[in-house]
Amino acid sequence: MFRTLARLLADSGFDTNEFYRIHPLQLSRWLEEAWAQGGQADWPGFETSPTGVTPEVVARLQLPGEVGGGLLADLRSGITVPGEFSDPPAAGIDPGAALPWDHLIYAFLVESTGVAEILREVVRRYVVGETLEAARDTTYSWIRATEELFFRDPPLFSITGTTSALRPDPLVNRRNAYWRMFAMDLPHKPYGIPGQPWKTDVGAAANLRFGEVWIELLRQVWLAYVNDSNSVGANPTDASYIGYLCQTLSEMMGMRRRAGMLAREEFGHVVTMSWFHLLLETENEVVEDLQAGAGAAGNAADRLARIAQRVGITPPRRARELFELADLVSPVMMFIEAGRFNEPSDAELLFRSGSPEPTVRDKMNRIIDLWQSATGESIKETGVRVVNGPPSSSSQPVRLPSAHLPAAPDAGKSSTNGSAPVRL
Repeated sequence: MFRTLARLLADSGFDTNEFYRIHPLQLSRWLEEAWAQGGQADWPGFETSPTGVTPEVVARLQLPGEVGGGLLADLRSGITVPGEFSDPPAAGIDPGAALPWDHLIYAFLVESTGVAEILREVVRRYVVGETLEAARDTTYSWIRATEELFFRDPPLFSITGTTSALRPDPLVNRRNAYWRMFAMDLPHKPYGIPGQPWKTDVGAAANLRFGEVWIELLRQVWLAYVNDSNSVGANPTDASYIGYLCQTLSEMMGMRRRAGMLAREEFGHVVTMSWFHLLLETENEVVEDLQAGAGAAGNAADRLARIAQRVGITPPRRARELFELADLVSPVMMFIEAGRFNEPSDAELLFRSGSPEPTVRDKMNRIIDLWQSATGESIKETGVRVVNGPPSSSSQPVRLPSAHLPAAPDAGKSSTNGSAPVRL
């Protein structure tokens, strides 16, 4: 969500540095406005955009009355000039079109890079001591906003307020949501938390087959993709099976959405990860103060690796693939959850050349490339077979070489928070 807001404000002439100087109270109130408008993702060619959160759930969980009207007029964020409360901005909330927030899979993939633990340590060092160099006003504003929004209890009745005496640790809460929806664990051990408390009391309410079905879907789409132009010999493409796999995933996620379950959790977790992701997307004063600049051609993973070194944490190995996957998989998962690919004719959009919506096919192909590289899961080994010949192997290695990553920090300064390096 914060990446969406930053883009909206950039259209009005504000750069990222100005964004980080917005008061955290305004940012918190803006989230209430965004929730009240509902969440959507957009893909070209589809008449409507799906969301796992229904309008009824949005209405039930939003502040009473219309946000910004009647008794709640004084609760508007007024984000138009950073640091000032004023009339609602044209670039803020458009009542005619809901703003997009990402699927929960976005938060899972971004957090798999280790970004939450790394930037938590950055904030901790700034607020308790002086082991990092003095920074500029923008950085201290970012530190305050980060601590206020994500490392303390949120305001009472906040839409992102999913911590309480009953579930006090946001890290455990996020892992609980990931486990229930995807039956996937983050690839790194959480610091200072013994066992796996996020699985306690979940019972049978976890999509334990989700990962298996998702990998099978990627394999079948790849098989269909490479055989799409075959005009001679057998073609193992089965659009009905691909549609069935999509339907299975849709039904699994739908079970976890009943009566609005995980709605606030998804919104809050996506908000958190979008804040951290936003910091790493561009060269800005916070990144410069942390001596983590990667240049105009750099990427979020490069900046994260340099920040990780500054605070003595082993940087993740597959962060680059994971950051890119997060943006690609989120809309795909939204449309799968909405049942848009359940029918064989719609499932063909995922792989068919000459499709009226080539964006969908191109995204799926890229997801397959990145998922295999990031996870080491062999997806492409079931490729084209020559009639009466041996099966062909994929030319893509299971994992890409990691020589492009910055050098690891000195052994004496390195810390893994009591765990193995972050990997997926």
